[in-house]
Amino acid sequence: MAGAEVLDRVRRMQGKGVEREVGVNWRELVAFKNTFTGPIPDKHERRYAENGIDAFHGPARFTGPNTLDVDGEALEAKHILIAAGAEPIRLGISGEEHLLTNEQFYDLEELPLRIVLIGGGYIAAEYAHLAARAGAQVTILQRGPRLLPQFDPDLVGWLMERFIEIGVDVRLGTEATAVEKSADGFTAHARSGGQPATFNADMVAHAAGRRPALQGLDLEAAGIAHVDGRLVLHPHLQSVSNPAVHAAGDAALMGPPLTPVSSHDAKVVARNLLEGAQHRPNYLGVPSVAFTVPPIASVGLGEAEARERGLDFRMKSERASTWFNALQAAEPIYGFKVLVANDSDRVLGAHLVGPHADEVINLFGLAIRQKLTTAQLKDTMFAYPTGASDIGYML
Repeated sequence: MAGAEVLDRVRRMQGKGVEREVGVNWRELVAFKNTFTGPIPDKHERRYAENGIDAFHGPARFTGPNTLDVDGEALEAKHILIAAGAEPIRLGISGEEHLLTNEQFYDLEELPLRIVLIGGGYIAAEYAHLAARAGAQVTILQRGPRLLPQFDPDLVGWLMERFIEIGVDVRLGTEATAVEKSADGFTAHARSGGQPATFNADMVAHAAGRRPALQGLDLEAAGIAHVDGRLVLHPHLQSVSNPAVHAAGDAALMGPPLTPVSSHDAKVVARNLLEGAQHRPNYLGVPSVAFTVPPIASVGLGEAEARERGLDFRMKSERASTWFNALQAAEPIYGFKVLVANDSDRVLGAHLVGPHADEVINLFGLAIRQKLTTAQLKDTMFAYPTGASDIGYML
């Protein structure tokens, strides 16, 4: 389940307000989520059968370069695609077995009152916004110096105002060291500033990142090269050591770990299987969004990366909370940072936070991927008033 639909439901249940006391009904939210996720497995299974595709259920492991065992059933194939997705990274702390995963979190029928989240990326940010609006007391333990390191630090700083407003307790520079089960819940142990710290909770969730789900596949049996938990692949997504094996999506981890990237990889692999290993994935201009309220979005190069590359660019950045689209949404957190190459007048990167950021970022992604100039973007007439109608003022 993508965070977008869940958070859209949050917005509609809350109206335009963002006050903590409004709250959301967790049971209703999960039931709504299940209307999207519940029918999907059966629907896919029927489509596979209709197209002559056999489906086998159970854990799979390689038994040879071209052979697999799926729950005791032997399979042999000319080509094998690893598309096993991702799983939570191992934290290597005592009591790690007590941590809830992101899948388990979204399946909770009742939301615990006190929640501790270990990690500070997409998962932690989205969990925190959902849980806090459903009435939970949320604490985030982030070992790094800030939340959402994948996004522009200035925009994250503006978004942090909302974390404070909804009552999320963010502990930066705090590394979890153990999780202990007690009679009345759990205790998360951590170190902050060289000093020990403890946090009592009814639930402790893993939000510290994910890795390719390769455990249990027995890659060695098929001679599939891997290093530090990642497959070693050619640029066209084929194993460097076993030409019968390809990978896509989070299992390949060649591009950003996002759903559209998985679909893109799958199409590239399919073309390579049919036409030969000649096609490579194109990850230029892939937008990324954290579905907080408001959302924060990014595409292309960040300011620090552009400077490290020594690029000649201009940048426009503004906290635009008095702009009409911010005012009509009653959203004071609204701003942007856009980088443009001086020599080509093309967008290098765009970073947005505020209402409609999750949609408007797609237009910047299109501009980067299709190499549109700022003059072309400014000349485009967008419906007004919409989030896209602000693009001309951001350039």
